[in-house]
Amino acid sequence: MPPSFLDLSAAAGLVADGDRLGVGGALFSRLPLALVGELARQKRRDLTYVTWGGGLPLELLLQAEAVRKVVFCFSSLDVFGLAPRFRRALEEGGVEVEELPALAMAQGFDAALQRLPSLPFQIPVGSEILDRSSLTRVSPDPVTGVTVGSAAALHLDSYLLHAQRADLAGNVELAGALGMDLTAPFAARNLVVSVEEIVPAGTLQRERRAHVIPHHFVGAIVECPLGAYPASCLPYYAADYRALGAAAESELLTIAFPTAERRRLVEATAAVEPERVARHRFPRVVPAEPSAADVMAVCLAREYTDESICSAGAVSPLAMTSYLLARATHAPGLTLITTSGGYVDVEPRPMLLGLGETLDYKTATAYATGDGTYHRYYQSGKISHEVIATAQVDRFGRANTIEVQSPSGRTVRLPGQGGMADVANMHQHFLLYVTRHSPLALVDKVDVSGAARGLLTDEERLAAGLRPGVVKIVTNLCVFEVDHESRELQLVSLHPGVELADVDRETGFEVVRSPSLDRTRPPSSSELELIATEIDPLGIRHLEFTPARERGAFLADLIASEERLVIELASLGAMNT
Repeated sequence: MPPSFLDLSAAAGLVADGDRLGVGGALFSRLPLALVGELARQKRRDLTYVTWGGGLPLELLLQAEAVRKVVFCFSSLDVFGLAPRFRRALEEGGVEVEELPALAMAQGFDAALQRLPSLPFQIPVGSEILDRSSLTRVSPDPVTGVTVGSAAALHLDSYLLHAQRADLAGNVELAGALGMDLTAPFAARNLVVSVEEIVPAGTLQRERRAHVIPHHFVGAIVECPLGAYPASCLPYYAADYRALGAAAESELLTIAFPTAERRRLVEATAAVEPERVARHRFPRVVPAEPSAADVMAVCLAREYTDESICSAGAVSPLAMTSYLLARATHAPGLTLITTSGGYVDVEPRPMLLGLGETLDYKTATAYATGDGTYHRYYQSGKISHEVIATAQVDRFGRANTIEVQSPSGRTVRLPGQGGMADVANMHQHFLLYVTRHSPLALVDKVDVSGAARGLLTDEERLAAGLRPGVVKIVTNLCVFEVDHESRELQLVSLHPGVELADVDRETGFEVVRSPSLDRTRPPSSSELELIATEIDPLGIRHLEFTPARERGAFLADLIASEERLVIELASLGAMNT
């Protein structure tokens, strides 16, 4: 049967109460928000929401009381912080939960599309994440006897997807960061797609790196311009961070259709060419003294070389700053992969928000799925670094972004480990950062080990086919490194102006000094100037250091600055943004 061409209400009506529902997109890219909003309006109930990253679509359905169970890897609102409805639902037990490492979820979708009961995956040694799911097992491989994990098939009833185009034959074209949208839809009995436009048959793949889902796998298509707004759907429009911020902060989450002026702005953002940005000269405001963000970014940047392949995940402005700085200075050959593995080998650019994705979209060597990047780059050990922020880290270098106990004893839910559990071992080096060094962040034992370098020594890693590497934690005070013999953190470097007593006082375990304890080399004046005028002229790196009560105002300033930049680059003239 060819796909049905329906209106939005009828298309959303194909999702039934009680369905196991998958939702496509990646971060703030190609989210099927019009379809999800219609599901919420139709008061769907008892859904099992299966997602790599929950985010805004999950927030909409939780608010509508449509979700009974969540099978997930992480859920946040990216730069806007924790997802409040997700957090509340998990803290209060309002939904059932299955928490998976990203690789297990990818294998679960693969198993479903291959009609297999399960598929094996590398165990995230050192993480406790497998203890939190009934969908995985650890057992000897039946052929070799090697201990592996097995992920149960993740069959879906329905999958909602937003794509750029479909043709009249029902074929669907995708471009840009692909999330799990070339795997998970094939695990679904019913694929429902909204698209920006429907075009004549035979005219797809205008975008040179586009991917096509053949019509045989598509259940229904609805033509829905701006169906991902306020997320992006490039090359049509970029993400509207002003609207995303308003949604994130609102008590009642609603997705409003953009005004003509907002539409003009996001379309202009999507149209900006990399050459225009490269020629732009930002104001030369250089700080007299380095901030904590500057010191940490420079410290991290010095870890990379020309041969480094670095992956940038979600919510990591400081990590991104460090990658771009290294590439602009001593490591021009560094390869950068952004948007959760979606844009492979992007060109250098300034730190930006919606405009940043536009530039990555236009300069990436390849568009990839998140699971495809896992299989080709992560599992093969090709990634050298993926620098990750963590809420808690203990004396063994174990990281926790899952949940913590507050001083009052209340369980506080965090976004989840995403892919941290897997990459802690797969990547050559495991680098973490903590922006506020305190006894609450650096603890004797984490509440949950979400990710840890279980395969630590050179011998352990070589035996598993992995490259030897280091485990380091960079904080606003110092640098720790895991010693291979003791398997515990040692203090290896003090940042400028920091004394041993400061680190001892702010650390929740006894600090072991490395025999080679040194001082972090301060940022040079040229590095500071480069960061302030070319790498991060808007100051996005400071976001993770901003107190929660000031974060909203700071983000609003960042968004306004980027909008003014787009207006200037696109020669739009005066706009009431």
